[in-house]
Formats: sequence, C-alpha cells, structure tokens
Amino acid sequence: MPLTREQIAWRAAQDLEDGWYVNLGIGLPLRMSEFLPDGRRIWLHSENGILGVGPVAGPGHEDPDLVNAGKEFITIVPGGCFFSQADSFAMIRGGHLDAACIGAFEVSSAGDLANWKVPARRLGNVGGAMDLAVGAKRVFVLMEHVDPKTGSRKLVRESTYPLTARACVSRIYTDLGVFRPTGSGFEALELAPGVSVDEAARRTGAPLTLAAAQRLTDLAGFLPGRRRRPPPTTTFSCTRGVPPSARTPVRTPR
Repeated sequence: MPLTREQIAWRAAQDLEDGWYVNLGIGLPLRMSEFLPDGRRIWLHSENGILGVGPVAGPGHEDPDLVNAGKEFITIVPGGCFFSQADSFAMIRGGHLDAACIGAFEVSSAGDLANWKVPARRLGNVGGAMDLAVGAKRVFVLMEHVDPKTGSRKLVRESTYPLTARACVSRIYTDLGVFRPTGSGFEALELAPGVSVDEAARRTGAPLTLAAAQRLTDLAGFLPGRRRRPPPTTTFSCTRGVPPSARTPVRTPR
C-alpha cells in the first residue's frame, strides 16, 4: 500500500549521511527532523539563520524566539548556532549544503523542479527555493506521486509549471517509492510495499524503468508515531523588549 506522509519523511531521512549539512523545506520535508537515523550527526540548516535545528517544539516548549523559516516553533541541538540571513544564504549559494530537501508541484524527467507557483495563480511564493535548488549539492524532493486534489501526475515528461530550477533534482520520495529522473523518464529505485510496477507506471507521466537493484521499501525500522525527543537545549525565555545582552538563558525540560 502507498506510504503515509510520516513514512515518506522517515524514508527520506534514512538517506541523509553522517556529517551532512541539510536544509529541510516547509511542510513534509520538515518532518524528516523527527526521524533522523540514530548514530548520525546531521546538522539541519534554516534559511532564517540557524544551524543545528532540532525537532519541532512540543506543546508547552514553544519559545517565541526560536522559529524556523516557516515560522514553526523548533528546538536547537547542543552546538547549534545563529547568524544573519545574509550569512545563511551565503552558505546556500556557496555550495556548503550537502542536501536540500523540499516539496514540489512537479518534477520533470530532466530533473527540472517546479515548486514556487501554479499557473492558475497570479502570485507565487518562491522564498529561498531557487537558491537552494542551485546551491545545494543534492536536491531531494518529497511529495505525493499524484496531486490528491486534482489527480494530476506530478512526475512528468516536461513540466508545465513555472520552473524553480533546471536539472537539479537528485532523488524523489513519494507515497509510491523512491525515484530518480533519467532524462528520458524516471527510474524506480524502490517501490512501497504492495505497489506494483504497473500501478507506479500508470501514475507517472513519463516512461518508468526499474533500477537493476530495485527493491521494496523496507519499513521494518519505521514505527508509526515514533519521533525523536527534543534534545536538551539552551533557549531564551520570553524576551520582548529585552536587549540580547540582558536575556536569561533557560534550560528546556525534556
């Protein structure tokens, strides 16, 4: 059966390697922070000037001074740091991120990414997506294989949406499995349990081939509802009107 959104995030997180610096986009990619593999030191980056982002803050642990680029309350891992947004984008544009994990409206067989605007809307919301798409060493896309509202295919031969960047996508994680663009179509690296090749091909808007070592996604390590606990971290108490030099550090309880 197709993967849930949690399982997509879990599966993508397993491909992040020890020592990587990674940016997680808003929405589904952000959930990867809850499923990072044990024993790997992975530094999560946020465009608003944070390195060392931890899991999303739980109820009662929210700090108004600790939010990511999507304005969601977060935690900070030991060793995390803060810097200006200019420095943050210098890291992105300088090629210092090992991977950017983002969502998409469409991905073409050439690896073109469309994730900032749909044709029916007058305005888009590009944010830092263009910088991430061309600046990161790898671009991992997390999304549903088919649009749940319209039923349209999202892996296509050629995108009809305004492009964010060309030929940038390395790998795609969907509810049907793990795929990569080949230039002429897509290659299925893994299929979700119970998903047939014919079903995946029907839902893909370009030729689909199987990788030589194609296998089923192994969900043995995934436990529904299992998340990383937010680590102990030094945050700040409510500081409205209080200068940084006068802020009192407090320890977030576990």
